[in-house]
Amino acid sequence: MIGVIGTRGECAEWTFPAEPNVVRAARHAVRDTLRLWGIDAAVGDLTVLLVSELVTNSQRYTPGPINLRLSRRDPSGAAPVLLVEVSDPLPDPPVERPARTEDESGRGLQLVACSARRWGTRRGRTGKTVWFELALTG
Repeated sequence: MIGVIGTRGECAEWTFPAEPNVVRAARHAVRDTLRLWGIDAAVGDLTVLLVSELVTNSQRYTPGPINLRLSRRDPSGAAPVLLVEVSDPLPDPPVERPARTEDESGRGLQLVACSARRWGTRRGRTGKTVWFELALTG
């Protein structure tokens, strides 16, 4: 991990190098933070799975760094959500592709699309961000 920007309160942010063990480090950081925040274990497990997929894509296709940000939000009049953002320096958005039964990869964005409340991508000044929201209960 290059640096931890913060893990208290409503937001946590990390920057990771695009190295082989980055996915493991990101999973641990997310799991520990969600436990600290008291997030339901089922939401935590799903968040860790989806973060693994997005960080894997960044690690595979970009030189890094990879930024990961979690924030708890309470949109006006709506149920609270967990917003997860994974950013990297590659400006090209990820491409969803159909995975065949025998394929060993290619399902990450499908998992995000099927599991998240909302998801998307946006371009930044120096790359892109892939984000998703999960509903938080109680």
